[in-house]
Amino acid sequence: MKRRTFIKKSGIATAGILTTNSVFGNLSHLKSSSSDSVNIGVIGTGQRGTGLTSIINKIDGLRVVAAADVIPFRLQNGLKKANSNPKGYGNYKALLENKDVDAVIIATSFNTHSKIAIDAIDAGKHIFCEKTLAKGYQGIQQLINKTKESKSIFQTGHQYHSSRLYTYVFDLIRQGKVGNITAFECQWNRHGNWRRKVPNSSLEKAINWRMYREFSGGLTAELCSHQIDFVNWVMGETPEQVMGVGGVDYWKDGRETYDNVHLTYSYKNGVKAKFSCLTSNAKDGYQIKVLGDKGTLIIDYKDAWFYPEGKKNKVMGEVDGVSGATAQWDKAKGYNINIEHLDPSKQALLDFKNAIINNKTPLSNITSGAKTAICVQMALDAMYDNKIVKWNDNIVF
Repeated sequence: MKRRTFIKKSGIATAGILTTNSVFGNLSHLKSSSSDSVNIGVIGTGQRGTGLTSIINKIDGLRVVAAADVIPFRLQNGLKKANSNPKGYGNYKALLENKDVDAVIIATSFNTHSKIAIDAIDAGKHIFCEKTLAKGYQGIQQLINKTKESKSIFQTGHQYHSSRLYTYVFDLIRQGKVGNITAFECQWNRHGNWRRKVPNSSLEKAINWRMYREFSGGLTAELCSHQIDFVNWVMGETPEQVMGVGGVDYWKDGRETYDNVHLTYSYKNGVKAKFSCLTSNAKDGYQIKVLGDKGTLIIDYKDAWFYPEGKKNKVMGEVDGVSGATAQWDKAKGYNINIEHLDPSKQALLDFKNAIINNKTPLSNITSGAKTAICVQMALDAMYDNKIVKWNDNIVF
């Protein structure tokens, strides 16, 4: 989206956004995208890889020129999703040899991220690595070391880190709108077994790798990690420790990773951050609550609300003398923060493109991604070993 178009569509000149600006402050200007193009190779053409391919089709200056997957039917599906006639590879290393590929998206199983990303850096590619960054402390450290030695742009796929709604909320928090933060309450609840259809039993682990500990961090790595990343971002630090429980208590179908998780991280200033993820109840779905002594911010996929402490008025009154705009009140959530923004995954890809063209470090980078990956590993150790796990000071950034 061009900068002029963004300003027009985001409503900066409209009553709706004037309402938000009057209450919460001004939006920062966004840098426009360059017309230069970046050729992408998609490694892993499952649901996420093909989903990102479909988004890339609609972004000027991004083009999928290659795709790789070890499962033939998935590779063919991924190739068909692209509108740019990409080349297909059964081995990602062959894709990395393609000189037309400027950057890669890594959307493979969690346990392969570090190795593939390291190989991509060695091949001189820029990297967009899906969350969670890497599995295990060794994989995290190896990727940190390799990235520090390279000139490659590295972006971690925590797309909410790119969302302009989330960056706006981040600014509100830093401006003190909720006061002193006392706690975070985060959830990502669904109702379903989280399985993918398998055409052949021999492909069970290749397709349903999320169910097996050898390949996956389960719900913590695939879902909770987005919200853990946000909390670390807001706090500007990492937690001192985590405790947690989980289990295979509902979908007793042979899976190894838990179908429900409940985690509590503690930060050094006393703030506690709770995370829960269910697959047996979808009430309220995805939600982040930032609780402070002046109010509460509630965030979901597309919207945010502010609920002030001690205020019972349900209309904020006239904000703009010409428009007579007022902020909308929801008795359960408070005042709606009315800001238009792009789909977070699209925004993340635009940010990746701009980082490459302008040679800038992305907001969601190797450091933020690695810190979240450490938090994920801490949580897995806490749940699997039934113990309190401290921050791993052995990781060197």
